[in-house]
Amino acid sequence: MSSQIALAHDKSVSLNFATYLILIIIAVFSLIPVFWGLGTSIKPSAEINSFPPSLWPSKVDLNSYINVLFNSNFRIYFKNSVIITALCVFTSTFVASHAAYALARFNLPRKNLIMFIILMTSMVPVVALLIPLYQMTVRVGLYNTRGLLILIYTAWRTPILIWILYGFFNNTPRSIEEAAQVDGCSKIGIFYRIVLPISQTGIVSTALLSAVYVWNDFLIAFTFTTKEELRMLSVGLYNYISQYGIQWGELMAAVMISIIPIILLFIPMQRKFVSGLASGAVKG
Repeated sequence: MSSQIALAHDKSVSLNFATYLILIIIAVFSLIPVFWGLGTSIKPSAEINSFPPSLWPSKVDLNSYINVLFNSNFRIYFKNSVIITALCVFTSTFVASHAAYALARFNLPRKNLIMFIILMTSMVPVVALLIPLYQMTVRVGLYNTRGLLILIYTAWRTPILIWILYGFFNNTPRSIEEAAQVDGCSKIGIFYRIVLPISQTGIVSTALLSAVYVWNDFLIAFTFTTKEELRMLSVGLYNYISQYGIQWGELMAAVMISIIPIILLFIPMQRKFVSGLASGAVKG
């Protein structure tokens, strides 16, 4: 019996070792472009175009970062992305959480049909809606405004967030809500005082999904803004690609700075993000 236990233990250890080894290899392979971009951003101009290329610079040169931060419109693009992303995340999460809770808790007529229609709205390609959206926004005077971008991103992200949060709310214990209702708490009070605090993982995961989508989107931001003071980061990065060539140093420096906010969001919230997705997408 002891030999069988030892054999099973050895197999478990070997399996864990192989799993972690594969994950480490995948992680290293995925980080190669990041390290390459970081190395390019701190290379002197002469070394960037040298052949054969070097992974890491022989001398650290921060001129690319200085040019990006102080000699371009990068700070305007960064501010616009932060404002639009923050407002869109708040709005879409606020709307989706209320809608998902109502669908999960109330016996609405034709609820399955409603859920199907909500899901269908997120399946329409963005390209198919660009022309009608463009015509409509020009007529109502919303073209070239931050409010328009917030409205489009919110409408586009809300359906999928409703589905994720619906699965999460559907698996939260009803007994806690029933106990609060017996104590005299209203439906609204139950939602804000009990449901939202115990649903932090689901809220965080949906908020991060919205943030990543809005922060990285190019098509909508490029189509519905033409003024430099309204451009977002994803569009502003293309200013370093011109007919005279690509400014690799400045482009990589801008990219390195632009990924910092998303990294800072994911590092402290990664556990809640994974737990929230598992609860909403798998159990729902």
